[in-house]
This record gives sequence, C-alpha cells and structure tokens, in this order.
Amino acid sequence: MTTDDLGAPVTLARPARRVVSLVPSLTEALVSVDRTAVVGATDWCTHPADLQLTRVRGTKNPDRAAIEALAPDVVIANKEENRALDVERLRDAGVTVYVTDIRTVPAAVESMERLFDALGWARPAWLGDARERWCGPLPEVARRVAVPIWRDPWMVVGSDTFTGDLLRRLGCENAFDGSPDRYPHVDLADIDSAGADVVLLPDEPYVFTPDDGPEAFAHTPTRLVSGRALTWYGPSLIEPIEL
Repeated sequence: MTTDDLGAPVTLARPARRVVSLVPSLTEALVSVDRTAVVGATDWCTHPADLQLTRVRGTKNPDRAAIEALAPDVVIANKEENRALDVERLRDAGVTVYVTDIRTVPAAVESMERLFDALGWARPAWLGDARERWCGPLPEVARRVAVPIWRDPWMVVGSDTFTGDLLRRLGCENAFDGSPDRYPHVDLADIDSAGADVVLLPDEPYVFTPDDGPEAFAHTPTRLVSGRALTWYGPSLIEPIEL
C-alpha cells in the first residue's frame, strides 16, 4: 500500500496494467513510459497527438460509467483539475483513485516520481532531466509579466500556482503573485496598469489569438505563448519555452 499526494491510502498491484488518466499533463507523462497500459483518458488529453484509447469525457465531468467499464487498476486524478466529488464517487464504486497535488515545478517532479514508483513503472529519463533543469536555485528577476487565462470575464494567474512558479524559475515576476486567489477575476484595466513588461497570452485554457487578446491592451506589450509550455508538467518540462 502507498499513499497519494493528499495522503489517501492507495492499494494496487504493481506494475499497474490498466490505467485511466483524468489529467492531460499526466496522460502524456504516463504514455511516455507505457502507452499500452493507458487505456482511458479525457477529451482534453491531446498529447501525444496520435494517442488512440477510450475517451472518458472531460476533466470536470468524467464519464464514470465508462471509466468503470474499463476496469482500471487505477485512475489518476489531480486536486486542481478534477472534482473531489468525482473522485469520491469513483472510490465509492470500488475504483482505485490516485490523486496528485501540484503547485510548483519541483512539486510536479516529485509527484511524478512518486506516481511512477507507485505504479511500479520505471521513471523516464526526461523526468530526471526535468529535475536537473528546474529544481535548482531561483534566478534573479529579469522582467515582470501578467498572464491572463480567460477573458469576459478576465482572469489571471495569481498566487500559489504551478504556472507562477514556472515563470519565477524563468526569471519572471508575476504581477499578480500577491493576490489571495490562485486565479483571480480582475478588470482589464488592472492588467494593463499592473506594471508588467509584457502580458503573456497563452492558447489555453482560453485560446488567445492574434485577433483575440492583444487588441485589448492599450499600454502593455503582449506576446502569444504556448499554454502547454506554461501549464503542463509532463515531458513538456524539457522542451524549449519561448516567452
């Protein structure tokens, strides 16, 4: 028996042979080690692009009947991505669920190390590379950024988030890191006057485009960036990031 990131006991045979992932980042991470063992994933699990398996709807509304029908050894969930109610109902139905909790880049690396160990799978080489790349001392702050994740209403990356920590480790200060909320609702004017050197506009969860986002800012330069690079914590951690 092991425990997940929230301290819940998890009992499963190792190595796990049938895994359902409700977390896009972790789906990509799991498939990088054993593609055939990952038998189900959400509609939002878009990487790798050629992934062929049973889809179990979304991260916030998983098809529990479909999950149960897959007879998984374990379902992988995340505290932020997935609802506690769905985790509870799956467990009530006798399904083993392992919940991760990730709010910093080092925590992501450590969480995935524990997850692969719990599954009885080898840790992939890219995970060691990610540890070497991201888990050292913080660099000096080189610029101040703001990161909207939605518009109408506008929402930004606030405090205590994986994205905020990743940015800090890239030498960026998040203009809204002092917010008491992780993803606060803010007025557009507050973003534009936050003193950021640049507003980073990712393509997920809201799909900012050249025609949808940059035109809203009268004072602050903007840059379109990869949402996966800022918010995913699988193999993308060793890919180049352009900000």
